[in-house]
Amino acid sequence: MSIFSFFGMDKDDPKTSISVSELKQRVGKDLALIVLDVRMPEELESNLGKIKGVINIPLQVLSNKVNELEKYRNKEIAVICRSGSRSRSATKFLLEKGFQAKNVSGGMMEYRRSE
Repeated sequence: MSIFSFFGMDKDDPKTSISVSELKQRVGKDLALIVLDVRMPEELESNLGKIKGVINIPLQVLSNKVNELEKYRNKEIAVICRSGSRSRSATKFLLEKGFQAKNVSGGMMEYRRSE
C-alpha cells in the first residue's frame, strides 16, 4: 500500500491544518515550529521558491526517511508542498507516527499569493 492511497484525504481538518497567515506569523519566531517541505528538491528552485530554513524530505521518500525527523518529535511540524495535497498526505502519515504535524492549507501557491 502506498503512502498516497492510505493517507490521502479530500480536505483539511481544522485540527490538523495551519493557515498560511498563521505560518507566516510564527515562522522564524516560534522555536517550537519546524517547516517540512515535501516537494521534490528541484521544486524548491521553481518560481514558488522555498521558505528559509525548511527541511526538505519529498513525500515519495518520507516513509523511508521519517527517522530524520525524530529530533523534532516534541516540536510542531508545519508540512508544506505546492498546493497542499502532498503535504496533507504527509501530515496524516506523520500523525500516525506520533508527530505533532499540521498541513499548511493551500501550500506554497497560497504562500506566494499572500505576499
